[in-house]
Amino acid sequence: MLRLSWMTSPEPLHDIAHLGSVELLTPQLEKSLWYFRDLLGMEVVQRTAAAAWLRGYGDYAASTLKLSQAPSPGVGGIAWRATSPAALERRAAALQEVGLGIGWTNGDFGRGRSFRFRDPDGHHMEIYFEEQRYEAAEGLRSALKNQPQKYTGRGVGVRRTDHLALLASDVATNRRFAQELLGFQLREQVVFDDGKNEIGSWMSPNAIHHQLAYVADVKGGHGRLHHFSLWVDNREDVLRAADILVENGVFIEAGPSKHNNSQGFYLYSYEPGGNRVEIYSGSYLVLAPDWRPVTWNERERGTGTYWGAALPESFIQYGTPDIAGEAQTPAPDLSIFY
Repeated sequence: MLRLSWMTSPEPLHDIAHLGSVELLTPQLEKSLWYFRDLLGMEVVQRTAAAAWLRGYGDYAASTLKLSQAPSPGVGGIAWRATSPAALERRAAALQEVGLGIGWTNGDFGRGRSFRFRDPDGHHMEIYFEEQRYEAAEGLRSALKNQPQKYTGRGVGVRRTDHLALLASDVATNRRFAQELLGFQLREQVVFDDGKNEIGSWMSPNAIHHQLAYVADVKGGHGRLHHFSLWVDNREDVLRAADILVENGVFIEAGPSKHNNSQGFYLYSYEPGGNRVEIYSGSYLVLAPDWRPVTWNERERGTGTYWGAALPESFIQYGTPDIAGEAQTPAPDLSIFY
C-alpha cells in the first residue's frame, strides 16, 4: 500500500482554481458522441478520427470534455487549472518532489503548457494555466454578453462540467494527497468502524461543494472511474433529462432523487461507451475558509438517499474500466455513502 510523507503547508494552498477538463475513454466513440452531443446538448468544438472535444453552453473554456477512442471505457486525463503561472510551477515542483510527476507537455487542445502527474491510486492528471477562451460562432452567440454561448434547447442542455468521482483502493491516502499537495478543502466524508475505515471523501479547490470525490473501490482496482457529472440549472431539468434518456433507449441506473451527501439532485445513466454519467443540480456552496468537514458513519445515513430506496447494487460494484469478480470480502455496505 502506497504511503506518502509530504508535509502539510502552514498556510492554505490556493494554487488550483477549478476542474478544467475531463477525458473519457470509450470503445464506442460515435455512439458516445451521440449521447453527449444530441441527448445532453453539448457542442462539439474539435474533432479527429480518434477523439472529439466538447463543452457545455455555460463553459467559458474552449473545451471541458474530451472523448477518446479506446479499447475499454474509463477516465483518461483529468486537467486542473492553476490560479497563475507561478502556482503551476509550485505545484509541479511539489508533485515532482514526492515522486508523482510524469513530466511537462505542450498541452492538449485548448490548453497551454501542462504538468502531468498521477495520484496515489494511479489516475492520470495534469495542471495547466494557459487556456483558450471559447468564442461563439455567429449562430451560437448569446444575447447575454456575460454568457459564452446561447442556450440551444437541444436535448438536456447541460450548462457545465461539475465534478467527477474516482474509485480508489485507499481513500485516506488519496484524500490527503488532494488536500496537502493540491490544496483541496474537505467538505464531507464517510467513515466506518468508529473512525477507522474511510470509504468516501468529497473535496473542492473552490466554493463548489465538491469537484473531486474519492470513494472506495470494493474490487480493489486502481485508476478507475465511478462517475462524471454535468450540471443543469434546476430539478426540473433533471426530470426532463430522465424523459429524454428513456425516450432514446438509454438505461437509467438511479434517480431522479436527492443525495444526503451534498444535497444534490441527481440522475445516473450509462453513456454508450459504458461510463456512468450523472446529471446534477442543487447542492450547496461552501464559502467559509474554516469549514468543518461533515463526517457520516454507517448509523447516520439510512439508505444514503434523502428520498426513496437505496441505490442499486450496480452502483457499488460497477466502475470503469470494469473488472471481473464481486466485491472483496469483507465488503462494507457502501450504498449509504452516495
